Amino acid sequence: MNEFPLTKEYIEKIIDKYSDMLIRITFIQMKNMSDAEDVSQDVFLKLIEKPRHFESEEHEKAWLIRVAINLCKDRKKTAWLRNNKTLLLQGSICIISEEKNDILEAIMDLPSKYRSIILLFYYERYSIKEISNLVGVRESTVCSQLRRARELLKIKLKGDFDDE
Repeated sequence: MNEFPLTKEYIEKIIDKYSDMLIRITFIQMKNMSDAEDVSQDVFLKLIEKPRHFESEEHEKAWLIRVAINLCKDRKKTAWLRNNKTLLLQGSICIISEEKNDILEAIMDLPSKYRSIILLFYYERYSIKEISNLVGVRESTVCSQLRRARELLKIKLKGDFDDE
């Protein structure tokens, strides 16, 4: 799948194909577009710095997602992010309809481990088994986290709609 040596055409193809997906994943994790873009760029840099051979497109996609999730975790551990509150930029989510905006905000309020599971399951359409492999936890853990995330979203969204 991966061409050796790494060509400009291959890099452009990968960026075109996966940049939107990576931005979604990293935005959900980092909670702001600037950090999401930085992390997504770092994912592509890792691929360019050390080219890999992928067995299939799914393997390629899974590797990019795994690296994105790991880089988000690493970035959140930095002293600067630990000691500063993230400012959620309104412009980052204003293009979404009001209802979807409520859902996105509810997802953004979830703990990080639940955000990843929701995104991979509902938006990227991965199975429980695939998510288990991507995030490095047992399938039963993915099921539990998905259930808890749904419960939290239900409570949060019900509260939002009760206020109206």
